[in-house]
Amino acid sequence: MSKYVMVIDQRRCIGCMACIVACKAENDVPEEHFRTRVIQEVEGQFPKLRMELRSELCNHCDNPPCVYNCPTGASYKDKETGMVLLKKNRCVGCKACIASCPYDARYIDPRHGYADKCTFCSHRVAKGKEPACVQTCIGRSRIFGDIEDPESEVSVLLREHHFEVLKPAAGTEPKVYYINRILKG
Repeated sequence: MSKYVMVIDQRRCIGCMACIVACKAENDVPEEHFRTRVIQEVEGQFPKLRMELRSELCNHCDNPPCVYNCPTGASYKDKETGMVLLKKNRCVGCKACIASCPYDARYIDPRHGYADKCTFCSHRVAKGKEPACVQTCIGRSRIFGDIEDPESEVSVLLREHHFEVLKPAAGTEPKVYYINRILKG
């Protein structure tokens, strides 16, 4: 059984936003919404400044509050892949998942009324392809793979580098890992 994760090596991100464009094109994301985004933060005081480019998306948590708070079972964790996915035909657009997600990773698709989110491009992964954002990443900042395979690139990277996750205190056990994220005081 596979357990897919994403590693984002922030040292390699150049902020080109190709990941966002690829995601929108691949998944027909409405113009005003995003399944992934790149946040730019500047910290410090002049002249000692540091800029962080941080790609954010659904964290496909092992302890997903969006799944636990979904009243219809539309949001679920796929047992075969570890991905948090959505049965669109079951979603009633109640926004419980949006309210419970600490990562602001969901939105209501105004065309269809369901709460959409990143799926790690599960339709592509099922065909042996990488998610669109990973395939298009010029700097190879985004790396996707099976963390259960000790020889996979994601497993090797996480063994060899210090990494962090977003909002660890939320207890959601996110599956998007950041290498070289600015340490918060």
